Amino acid sequence: MILIVDDDLAVRTSLGLLLKQAGYATRAADGPAGALAAVRAETPALVLLDMNFSRATTGDDGLALLREIKALAPLVPVVLITGWGSIALAVAGMKAGAAEFVTKPWHNDALLQTIGTALALRGPGPAAEGAPAGRRALDKQFALSDIVGEDERLLAVLRQVGQVAATDASVLIEGESGTGKELIAEALHQNSRRRGQPFVKVNLGGISSSLFESELFGHRRGAFTDAKADRVGRFELANGGTIFLDEIGELELASQVKLLRVLQDRTYEVLGDSKPRRLDLRVVAATNKNLAELVAQGRFREDLFYRLNLITLRLPALRERPHDVPLLVRHFLAQLRATYQRPGLRVGAPALHWLQAQPLPGNIRELKNLVERAVLVSGHDELTPADFQQSGAGAPAPAPAPGAVPGTLTLDQLEAQAIRQSVAHHQGNLSRVAKALGLSRGALYRRLDKYGIPYDEPA
Repeated sequence: MILIVDDDLAVRTSLGLLLKQAGYATRAADGPAGALAAVRAETPALVLLDMNFSRATTGDDGLALLREIKALAPLVPVVLITGWGSIALAVAGMKAGAAEFVTKPWHNDALLQTIGTALALRGPGPAAEGAPAGRRALDKQFALSDIVGEDERLLAVLRQVGQVAATDASVLIEGESGTGKELIAEALHQNSRRRGQPFVKVNLGGISSSLFESELFGHRRGAFTDAKADRVGRFELANGGTIFLDEIGELELASQVKLLRVLQDRTYEVLGDSKPRRLDLRVVAATNKNLAELVAQGRFREDLFYRLNLITLRLPALRERPHDVPLLVRHFLAQLRATYQRPGLRVGAPALHWLQAQPLPGNIRELKNLVERAVLVSGHDELTPADFQQSGAGAPAPAPAPGAVPGTLTLDQLEAQAIRQSVAHHQGNLSRVAKALGLSRGALYRRLDKYGIPYDEPA
């Protein structure tokens, strides 16, 4: 049941008919008292909540009622809907727990899409019951073949991808450069109902403010001095599918305002053509910056931040999942065997140990380049630590991870770091590693397993 809360009978009637035609059961209330009584009587699946129930148009009435509804039913999604929409009101509503914010007059298809997304996100994910799905189970349920790894941190992200892909929720992907944010964006698209439609990538870091509107919305011939032909914008190319806005943190403030307007109204205008055009697409954004910090510094709009991060996925750095390094190396080698017609290419255990001990600040992208360079400089099929060192990777002893200054690492992290350095230094000879660390071989094996450090089993 969807609860409609609005003091206007015409609005309640219109929304009720729209939702009934879409297959939803509804109940209506004309004010706070009726709304709270309805929630107490039967927990709704979703609430459509007007923001004003008096002559004042500040939205305070709606915000107060929103807080009371969330106190009674914290898991029920609430979509705010008002004819007095403002940026400040939208942000206040999202901070108070609203799922989305819609202004009157609404567009029926867009409103139904918003409701469907909010309901889908409320439901249980594929691994909500029982033990969390492992890699094999995830691969059976979803198209994830391009994403390599079995670390639990990565699997947690993939489970979220599976849960939200079927919705139209906007997603913000956070992670350091080279962690595979574009692959996650593609996985969201390939596992969605839009998979047969375009997936359009836009690197916002490479678009200047002066070209922003032309690149994203397109232009008509003669719209400005150098507009010698019509141009189709990226949003139009992506219509019906998914648009991936990479490096969203690099977008200038002036361009952020224009982007927000499009994401909020789902309409845009081509330069030189004043006729508004509607959009039906899914927005996925990515950044290697901390957007919350940029908001606090006044460098990123708070309203745009809330519009983008309905769902946030954080990709772990490669140093946070070191036991995935061998899987990635073997994956890259499989590709390079075909590329360079060297079917005998392989990597030895000492080289894998050495690679795991490297800080790899460039993450997966750096590891891929490192493997390819080693293949190019190596004169033999089995890669050794020397091949990687020769390709310009640096010394075998790893530098501390960024921020890993004395006093900031836990004892477990220090121990794991020391073991990896010793394994790399002794090129995988565990007898020497155990002796150097003052451990028995049994104690060393237990620590290797504990920290996910690969090793060759004794014969």
